Amino acid sequence: MARLSTKVKEYLKANGKTFDAERDNIELKNLSDGNGDFINSWNVSGLSQPTEEQLNAVESQANDLEALNQVITNRKNEYPTIEELVVALYDTDDKAAIDAKRAEIKLKHPKG
Repeated sequence: MARLSTKVKEYLKANGKTFDAERDNIELKNLSDGNGDFINSWNVSGLSQPTEEQLNAVESQANDLEALNQVITNRKNEYPTIEELVVALYDTDDKAAIDAKRAEIKLKHPKG
């Protein structure tokens, strides 16, 4: 199940808006009372606060986005460091090893 923040991003996208542009107009909260996240305030011009049904309608896209973000995070954590890449620029053997490592990581964490 996707996080509320991701569903809100997908709801905005489906309605021609972006979270980056509307960040200051939306407040999500969690009171740590076991009821989870909720929309505390919504001041998006020209777009009503989404209903639970509207958020559920973008659940699939939100799940896909979270899965993709996890793949990207996993790849970043395993890719060679900048230092290793710089060294590989000057050493043909290192470059081949770096290319092989990147290919292995991409196979391990496919985008879908």
